[in-house]
Amino acid sequence: MTTAFNHLSPKTAELLTLSDHERIQRIRSPRWIGYPQAKEILAKLEDLLTYPKSHRMPNLLIVGDTNNGKTMLVERFHSLHPASDESNGSAIKVPVLVVQAPPVPDEGRFYNAILELLFAPYKPADRVDKKQFQVLKILKQVGLRMLIIDEIHHILAGNLNRQKGFLNVIKYLGNELEIPVVGVGTRDAYRAIQTDPQLSNRFEPAVLPRWELDELFLRLLMSFERMLPLKEASNLHEATLATRLLSLSEGYIGELSQLLSAAAVHAIQNGQEKIDGKILDEIRWTSPSQRKHKLDKVN
Repeated sequence: MTTAFNHLSPKTAELLTLSDHERIQRIRSPRWIGYPQAKEILAKLEDLLTYPKSHRMPNLLIVGDTNNGKTMLVERFHSLHPASDESNGSAIKVPVLVVQAPPVPDEGRFYNAILELLFAPYKPADRVDKKQFQVLKILKQVGLRMLIIDEIHHILAGNLNRQKGFLNVIKYLGNELEIPVVGVGTRDAYRAIQTDPQLSNRFEPAVLPRWELDELFLRLLMSFERMLPLKEASNLHEATLATRLLSLSEGYIGELSQLLSAAAVHAIQNGQEKIDGKILDEIRWTSPSQRKHKLDKVN
């Protein structure tokens, strides 16, 4: 099987024995591709996870446009360090906790989110200081070694006082627990962190840029092709097709993944078994800016 389909990885080639429906389900499932920028950031996260405890821990700020791989990267790291039970079953250990920042910078809602993730009973109406005490106690008990805050740019949704208050919460948790804090968000996240000089010095920015038509992008396309269970080679990295894929995705890896999944599904459904210009025409994919333009016209 693997020698007959050299455009696929051995594991992907094995999927060709599945029914069309099963292959489509596999294509539509989340997939991880370890491209160089992502690997570099994962290495930084691993380094932070083993950093010796101190009152002034280094932090990381993962910055990128929407749909450009930030959440997938964080989920990948989280999956490598899952929660686990102690050998005697007496307690649970949570090395990494991923929590989404509330839509507005609100300390109480932030603690609520943490407590819910840990399945800890709490009363939403409790005072903030009581929730803070409970959160600190539990996070110490579970041996938390890293706190990841997704959508951290939500801080900017509040006024300056609320922004400063929420940043103080982040600083306080990092200091009290002596753990690194990782922020994840758009470029606005960097602007949000910069409002606190102490925090801005601790957060090292790690940027996920949009893709360009270069050797790295061609390698990325080859990696995608090896993971899509199609019987025929698409040669996604060839110049014409690669240029069009970059244009349709506008350099966003999340957009590219969705585009290739839709094209691969259509290629199976019509029996073509490969992605080419004809397939891309038939799925009628619209780029992010085209979709935005259509919505702007509605308003």
